[in-house]
Amino acid sequence: MFKKGKKEDLLLKQIEDLNKNLLESNLIEIAQLVGNRKKLLWTNLISGIARGIGIGIGVTIITAILVILLQKLVTLNIPVIGEYIADIVEIVQKSR
Repeated sequence: MFKKGKKEDLLLKQIEDLNKNLLESNLIEIAQLVGNRKKLLWTNLISGIARGIGIGIGVTIITAILVILLQKLVTLNIPVIGEYIADIVEIVQKSR
């Protein structure tokens, strides 16, 4: 019978650790994805669409908040700033 020595035990442990690290880092799935061009293109298309929608929604929300804040500043009736902000709010409202 073959008896394992310290070197074989060490080698088996290192192989198990390497396998565990590869599975945890999803390196195998990434390699398979890169090898399949159709799947890679589809994944990138979907992620690009999702990013675009997210950016659009985020910009819309931030712009709406800024317009509301600018409208509040106009009501404070600050002479120079109020006129400038009123012009900006008017331009934004016309573009809708």
